[in-house]
Amino acid sequence: MPPRDFLMIPGPTPVPDAVLQAIAEHPIGHRTAGFSKVLREVVDGLKWLGETDNDAFVITSSGTGAMEAAIANVVSPGDKVLSLVQGVFSCRWAKIAEAFGARVERLEVNPGQAIDPDSVKKALQEDSSRSIKAVTITHNETSTGVVNDLEKIVTAVREHGAVSIVDGVTSFGACPLPVDEWGVDVLVTGSQKALMLPPGLAVVFVSKRAWQAQAQGKSPRFYFDFAKYRKSLEADATPFTPNVSLVAGLKQSLALIREERPEKIFARHRRLRDALRAGLSAMGLKLFVEESCASPTVTAIFPPANLTVDAIRKGLRERYRILVADGQEALKGQIFRIGHMGYVFDRDILMTLASLESVLTDLGYPCPPGKAVAEAVSVLGRATP
Repeated sequence: MPPRDFLMIPGPTPVPDAVLQAIAEHPIGHRTAGFSKVLREVVDGLKWLGETDNDAFVITSSGTGAMEAAIANVVSPGDKVLSLVQGVFSCRWAKIAEAFGARVERLEVNPGQAIDPDSVKKALQEDSSRSIKAVTITHNETSTGVVNDLEKIVTAVREHGAVSIVDGVTSFGACPLPVDEWGVDVLVTGSQKALMLPPGLAVVFVSKRAWQAQAQGKSPRFYFDFAKYRKSLEADATPFTPNVSLVAGLKQSLALIREERPEKIFARHRRLRDALRAGLSAMGLKLFVEESCASPTVTAIFPPANLTVDAIRKGLRERYRILVADGQEALKGQIFRIGHMGYVFDRDILMTLASLESVLTDLGYPCPPGKAVAEAVSVLGRATP
């Protein structure tokens, strides 16, 4: 009997049994009082987790659908958009904006580097005519494992007057992201990351400033029209047929998050990141991202010399049923990525490190026996649970 695959990738992430059980319940009608009650609890829970009074919408789509929704509602053809680019997903913002006819200016850094808030502030200060209408920002770049200083970046955007449009897909629910305190105008995320569900739901938060831009927007939209979602939500409903089973699962997931408490969840993610990085370094592996901007949810690693990413991933998959991710686009085959997001705990990091050590040893790389796990245990022991 083969063991189940264990997901140590940046998404989808492991799903708690209680959430799976909620999803497996017989679906209810999406135009019933019962579903309205569930939807209202979910929306209120999302606003609680995001520390916001902004509107929150649950959309049946991928995270990329939420990204397109954000652009379609806030950006008009011909608008100038500043896109902060550092990897695949931050570049996706620019591509979507261009698809909707925006004039996109890229502020770009090399993959593996963080966006410098001072460079953003400088670029916006140089826009004396205030022609930049929106700034797209990726809080946590999933393709490289870099987390940006979102608070400082958004502060610079607000000082300029543009609308901030933020990808929080692999940060929301895993690290602090107080929407109102930081002044984020549009925030998007997805169900299959720190919210601990299968793929299929997107969440969008919309501020009053973003609504002003939406009212003047000229981009075509129908399914992703925020106005439709706001009107329906007044009756605790959705404008189109939602994935009712995933919404029920999200209600359960948010209940688990309330039980553990966000501050403990954020600390757990930091602790797992630090333990994983310590263990990988003990193996002599080179990490792709410096500690100062290392993501709490995704870690990227260079393979040892003379070993391929494919061989490492194959070894982990075939011997231990552990799935880790390849690099993407230009980084495909150059790095591998380990996710530590959502329903992941100390044992999962230790299991992955031990399995990786075994695979690398079999491939001829001289790992110091047991040192990686010992270093990770030391970090986990020092950290506050």
